Amino acid sequence: MTDNGNASEELVTVGRVTTVYGVRGWVKVHSYTEPMDNILQFPKWWLRGPKGWEPLEIDAGKRHGKGLIVHVKGLDDRDLAAQLCQRDIAIARDLMPELEQGEYYWHQLEGLRVISRFDGEEHDFGSVVRMMETGANDVLVVRGGTDKRERLIPYLPDQFIKDIDLEAGVITVDWDPAF
Repeated sequence: MTDNGNASEELVTVGRVTTVYGVRGWVKVHSYTEPMDNILQFPKWWLRGPKGWEPLEIDAGKRHGKGLIVHVKGLDDRDLAAQLCQRDIAIARDLMPELEQGEYYWHQLEGLRVISRFDGEEHDFGSVVRMMETGANDVLVVRGGTDKRERLIPYLPDQFIKDIDLEAGVITVDWDPAF
């Protein structure tokens, strides 16, 4: 699978190879899954390369310190492993587990239009360009809209996020346009 046509739409980025670990072809992985070692449950990974997505087969992986390390099948050289670093890891979208009602994956929220209904007025804030993890809660990074500003809106469904309509492609928030 290469990154042309619908290929990238079929994949979901779930982590990133960050750096080499040791001298036998192991690499450190930053996982976007929760919990972090869920990434190890997926049988087939794709790695973003210069020519698109390339298959990547892992034959071992484990927690190490505060992160993860994995070994790429057939790769036992530190210098070759270094070529994998700073590249995104993806899996096929259809391998993602089903979520409960009202739960969403980050990739489902990215690209949605954000409308604020604040003090009885409606404001177009633009679209979710990415999600960000802060420790306390996740944050929507929203850009564009009528005033072309970037906004960081806490992803707190009981407080600021009022509705998410995936079919319409809209997130309704209660957020002061001055922020």
